[in-house]
Amino acid sequence: MSVLSESSGLGPTPGLAPLRAKSGWIVTLGVVYVIAGLIAFGSVVFATKVTVFVVGVMMLIAGIAEVINSFQIKSWSKFLLWLLLGLLYIVAGFLTFENPLLAAAVLTLLLGCSLLVSGVMRVILGFSMQRGLPWAGVALSGAITFLLGLIILVHWPVSSLYILGLFLAIDLIVAGASWIAIGFGLRR
Repeated sequence: MSVLSESSGLGPTPGLAPLRAKSGWIVTLGVVYVIAGLIAFGSVVFATKVTVFVVGVMMLIAGIAEVINSFQIKSWSKFLLWLLLGLLYIVAGFLTFENPLLAAAVLTLLLGCSLLVSGVMRVILGFSMQRGLPWAGVALSGAITFLLGLIILVHWPVSSLYILGLFLAIDLIVAGASWIAIGFGLRR
């Protein structure tokens, strides 16, 4: 918003001065993201394994935090519940390391189902919006989300080899392009 207010002639925004000085670094960050995304596109199976590895690490961290938290609980029944939850996360984290392709299959199945449900909900939301609001865009985005989920599920479990890596690659490239645009926008 502040970049837009400056470029639209509404006056300089003093908070942008430190960012403007680092615009080269922001562009560089964007270039790194784009390169990482292109590498991920080059090997979506490897990128899928990396994604599953990161999920496994996060599950381990969450599990350890839950176990530590369980010892902070004074009630015996709640202590056991927190401890079991933490141990479940730790076991799930180790299972992702043991069999990353099975973990990718499970995560892809969950992703496909989530996209289906999210798409249906967004289509319903779009059609239930009052006239005059941009309901068509909401309904269209819901239909696209639904179709993505359907494509993933129709091709499952084979899609689990590449879909997480593909989404990672797309995310990195889009984020990188955004950072590059912001960096160049700050130079104006």
